[in-house]
Amino acid sequence: MQILFRTRHPEAALMRDAVERRVRFAFRRLNALVPRAEIKLEDINGPRGGPDKRCQIALRTDGAGAVVVSTVAKDWRCALDEALASAARHLLRTWRRSTAQRKQLRRDGRASSESHGTGEYPA
Repeated sequence: MQILFRTRHPEAALMRDAVERRVRFAFRRLNALVPRAEIKLEDINGPRGGPDKRCQIALRTDGAGAVVVSTVAKDWRCALDEALASAARHLLRTWRRSTAQRKQLRRDGRASSESHGTGEYPA
């Protein structure tokens, strides 16, 4: 997985290694679905304080298209963890839907081929 990390804030820049470890850990089981992740950390309102740390995660996925998740929290770590959890939930939900659809198509395909293969018409 390719991880791109972007920030203009010096405090957030110190977290580069920790962010990359957290992203790899969060998507360790979905690694095949996510070839690229872009993480962007921003301080929305500068030194005024409050819940102003934004984490935006943009994922380029195989099958689910582009997934973009953004969260705001008091500190960088909370914002990152919330965004990773939300992105992972979205990917899992998409993956489960596609798996269920493939299974349904296989069942439908078998049922139609079984009924047509006998030479008899279904009742």
